[in-house]
Order: sequence, then structure tokens, then C-alpha cells
Amino acid sequence: MAKIVISEFMDEDAIRDGLAGFDVLYDPDLVDQPERLAAEVAGAEALIVRNRTQARGALLEAAKNLKCIGRLGVGLDNIDVAACKARDIAVFPATGANDVAVAEYVIGTAMVLLRAAYSATPAMTGGAWPRNALSGGREIFGKTLGLIGFGSIARETARRAAALGMAVVAHDPFVDPSDPAWSGVERLEVESVLARADVVSLHVPLTDETRGMISADALLRMKPDAILVNAARGGIVDEAAVAAALKEGKLGGAALDVFDAEPLTADAAAVFKDVPNLILTPHVAGVTAESNVRVSGVTARSVAAHLRRA
Repeated sequence: MAKIVISEFMDEDAIRDGLAGFDVLYDPDLVDQPERLAAEVAGAEALIVRNRTQARGALLEAAKNLKCIGRLGVGLDNIDVAACKARDIAVFPATGANDVAVAEYVIGTAMVLLRAAYSATPAMTGGAWPRNALSGGREIFGKTLGLIGFGSIARETARRAAALGMAVVAHDPFVDPSDPAWSGVERLEVESVLARADVVSLHVPLTDETRGMISADALLRMKPDAILVNAARGGIVDEAAVAAALKEGKLGGAALDVFDAEPLTADAAAVFKDVPNLILTPHVAGVTAESNVRVSGVTARSVAAHLRRA
């Protein structure tokens, strides 16, 4: 009976139904116990992870019998894909399963940041009535959404933006200009997307080319009242530069769901202290009750099917 180790949280119905008949070790706290995790994967044929488990180096070396890795999400920067390929270890991302969740996060946070009215509760419970101060909020209708990266999540985001009356521009050198996905979306270079957009949303993987893409210089190319949303990968954005731009009034708002080092520590978060019109969330843009069910189901089925074929 093949052993499957699951080191981060997963829908338990998907484990019960999709992995029935396998020897499953499910411990969502295992990611924080590296020595125990290495010991458990030593006899495993499958490992299922989210984004925190680093399936590389010593952990992969310990997993001598590994046949596949299931990724409860789509990013693969925590998995040494080249090493897996060399060892014939299949890698199964849950492609498409959390697209809706991320798209809704992008549009929802953009609307909150544009309107700039939803931080009034503390003032109002203290007896204030800041109506005049909050009367300058902006509508999303008529604004331009700029997408850097135009894969499946960006396309879901574009559909929602268009339904709200936004114009959509995007950059992605890996999507053929003749692809019908561009219908209704203007294809631009990165610099033009940054300059044109009222809301910039990032949808690229973390690579050598994209690391630090949104630098202090890139932020200066954006409109001073533009909104930046990063629900892609930490490391793409210079976090200190974003904080400085917001403090200096050179950026209208930002929502950061991913960070260069995760979990975000108190020391690392100090750069965001007293920064206005900023939303920080702990890498949950793609995680909803519904998407967790979809992601877990897709991953369980992929892993089970591979092990049965092996």
C-alpha cells in the first residue's frame, strides 16, 4: 500500500474520498517539523504540499521512493522541478482550481482600495463622522486594469473587470498575439501597462526575470494614484519601495498577499508600519472554502491516479 504524506492543510473529505485505499499520513503542522517530515517522506511514494513545504534539497534526498508530488495550488517555486524531472518524480499542480478565488481577491481588494472608505469603523465607534474626509473615494467603473501576465487567473480577473465596466490591458510575451484570449484586451509592453493602468495586478511566476520586477523605478512609471495588487509571488515586488511610495503619496494603494519571505515576521513587517491605504493578507488570495475543496479534489485525484499506474 503506497504511503502518501500530506504536510499542509487539505480538505479532509478529499483525503477520505480521493485517497481511499492508500496509507495516508495527514498532519498540516508537519511543514513546521522538518526533521520529522524528512523521516516520514523517507518511506513515502507521494508528497502533497502547499507553498510552504520546500520540496527540494535535503527533503527530496530523503524521499528515496518518491513517485510524485501533489501541489495544492499552482506555483512551483517551492519545488525543485528540475530535480524531480531528473528522478522521474511527477509534479501535479492544481491548475485552474483556485482561479476564481484569486480573481475575486484582486477585484475585491482593488475596489476597497479605490473607495478608501472601509477603514472608518474605529473613528466612527469613537464618535467621529468622517464623511467629508472619505468623500473622495473612486469608482472602479471606467478605470483601466493592467495585468502583468495573462494566464488563466489573469483571464478570470479580466472577465470580472470587464463586467464592472473596466478597460483591460495586459502584457504576456508567452501568449501568442493571435490567441483568442486577447479579444477585448489590449496587448501592451510592461512599461505601457504600468503607465496606463489605474489598477495593476501581477500574475507571473517568480523567476530570475521577474524577481524585483516591481522596483522603485517601476513604481515611478505608474500613476501616482494607481493601485497595485500582488497575489502572485513574493519577491516580484520590492516591498520597501511599495511602502515608501505609499508613504510619499506616489502610489494610491496596494494589496500584498505574498511576500519575499513567508511567513512574514514582525521584523520584516516593520517596513509596513503606519503605511496608508495598504492591505496585507497572509497568502490566502487563492484559498477559500470553495477553492480548498476544488484544489484538494484535483490534487487527490492526480496523485491517486499516478500511484495506481506506477
